[in-house]
Amino acid sequence: MLPSVKVDAAGGHDGKAGFEVTGSLKHRFDRMKRIYADGGCRGKPVDRVKSAFGWDIEITLRTDKSAEFKPLPVRWVVERTFSRLENFRRLAKDYESRYTTSSNRAMIYLSFINLMINRIIS
Repeated sequence: MLPSVKVDAAGGHDGKAGFEVTGSLKHRFDRMKRIYADGGCRGKPVDRVKSAFGWDIEITLRTDKSAEFKPLPVRWVVERTFSRLENFRRLAKDYESRYTTSSNRAMIYLSFINLMINRIIS
């Protein structure tokens, strides 16, 4: 399930966009207590979400000290999802420059619909 999508310019900061996405989730998921995020959302965004919505944010940081691969807690779900989305040609980076952020957002939703239908069928 894809609860919310925000497509922004590449120069934008993840923390600012994350706050907007969490704001759109407040009324749809009133029982939600915790959000998992990566290291890009540390600092002010975490404080803003805690004060505005009362949710705890757990930051998952990568430690490159180990030579072996270890999936990070909960983060592997996001990485798996990005991996699946890379199979859709219309979501390839810089494939066609005429797309807008709203059309890219629609393509993400269509890709997830396709993924969910394929899961139901198989």
